[in-house]
Amino acid sequence: MFSKACEYGIRASIYIASQTQIGNRVSLVDVVKKIESPEAFTSKILQKLVKCEIIKSIKGPGGGFEMDKTQMDEIKLIKIVKAFDGDFLDRCSLGLNECSDVQPCPFHHQYKPVKEKLLHIFSNTSISDLLKEFSDGDTFLRI
Repeated sequence: MFSKACEYGIRASIYIASQTQIGNRVSLVDVVKKIESPEAFTSKILQKLVKCEIIKSIKGPGGGFEMDKTQMDEIKLIKIVKAFDGDFLDRCSLGLNECSDVQPCPFHHQYKPVKEKLLHIFSNTSISDLLKEFSDGDTFLRI
């Protein structure tokens, strides 16, 4: 469903948030190891997360990446998805340029409610929500 960059961005965000909660900053190398992604690719992903104000980059000794604890409830999954994959839910599922309720593609009417539900979920799920599921052991994420 998501691009590789988006998948890694979500995983990196959850990992960084989990470490921030226990008072740790993480290095690029830490993130690479935990989310099992290539270093150069991960570096670009983390840069984008910083640029979009999802995570912070602290320079110097003791530096690394962290997430603002006060924003974990406010940062919604949709912000990460849009940072990497844009408004993919607004596009036609078959890739057609002209697709709408007035001029639908063959899959439009079946897919529209799914897109609306996904948009609702992504817009209402915060980093805190994902982190709670992970921390409670209700979900699995290899980090």
